[in-house]
Amino acid sequence: MWHLLATLGCLLVLTSAQSSVRFPPMSDELIDYVNKRNTTWKAGHNFRNADLSYVKKLCGTFLGGPKLPERVALAGNMALPKSFDAREQWPNCPTIKEIRDQGSCGSCWAFGAVEAISDRICIHSNGRVNVEVSAEDMLTCCGLECGEGCNGGFPSGAWNFWTKQGLVSGGLYDSHVGCRPYSIPPCEHHVNGSRPPCTGEGATPKCRKNCEPGYTPSYKDDKHFGCSSYSVPSNQEEIMAEIYKNGPVEGAFSVYSDFLLYKSGVYQHVKGEMMGGHAIRILGWGEENGTPYWLVGNSWNTDWGDNGFFKILRGQDHCGIESEVVAGIPCAKQD
Repeated sequence: MWHLLATLGCLLVLTSAQSSVRFPPMSDELIDYVNKRNTTWKAGHNFRNADLSYVKKLCGTFLGGPKLPERVALAGNMALPKSFDAREQWPNCPTIKEIRDQGSCGSCWAFGAVEAISDRICIHSNGRVNVEVSAEDMLTCCGLECGEGCNGGFPSGAWNFWTKQGLVSGGLYDSHVGCRPYSIPPCEHHVNGSRPPCTGEGATPKCRKNCEPGYTPSYKDDKHFGCSSYSVPSNQEEIMAEIYKNGPVEGAFSVYSDFLLYKSGVYQHVKGEMMGGHAIRILGWGEENGTPYWLVGNSWNTDWGDNGFFKILRGQDHCGIESEVVAGIPCAKQD
């Protein structure tokens, strides 16, 4: 109940802060409005060739759903740096630098999880095990525990599934990397390009418990398991301590239409209608011109935002990205 009231309170504050003038999502007018406000970030076009139905479907996380048990406080007297970037801290783990593409599917809840899980497997093996954990396996096989597949899901369910059932390897669409690569193609965000246009269509693929032809080991033997999964306490220091000690985490937040236009700087909501809940991977933190931020990897390909990454205002507590953060520890696995 408390989380529901907090969410409603945040929505009321954000709604009351906006004027009565409304701009269409992804419009030149909204870009001009944001940029003329001279806030902490710059707006521009990311989805010139996308239907609004496609963009809304990208926000496929059900906020305020079931929560994993919260881990004990970790920050304590830990000396945390003013800035931190997991890409620099663990340079021998290539998945931390990777930006994936969820395609025309509301699978951000699965992508935020498998991206962070991939990073953590490498980090906790001291770089000995580098694997792209399969978003396809998570999306298609988790079932109702995770939600509704391409129609949305729960980050907590994704991490719990990893600990209970394990996940096989699988790279990007058409990569033929790993046991089960992603089967939903990326689409073209811009007018001129080689990919198909972005529409809101697309059903959840079927769960197939076998690897693509020619891949070894078997599906069963390719599984990677988590030994624990948990919620991270909702405050900056605890989230920072978790990333600093164990690697990137999955977070979720409410997306407004101005976020779709992010190009650079530290995003904070200025104006626009709510699109839905979205899950991402938090890689670190810092300050830009005195504004504290979280460093985040998105799953909308590298032609969105800052080469697929973005910064978002840090310290909003239950109104921002800190409200729902999940993580876990991988079991040891020999490469």
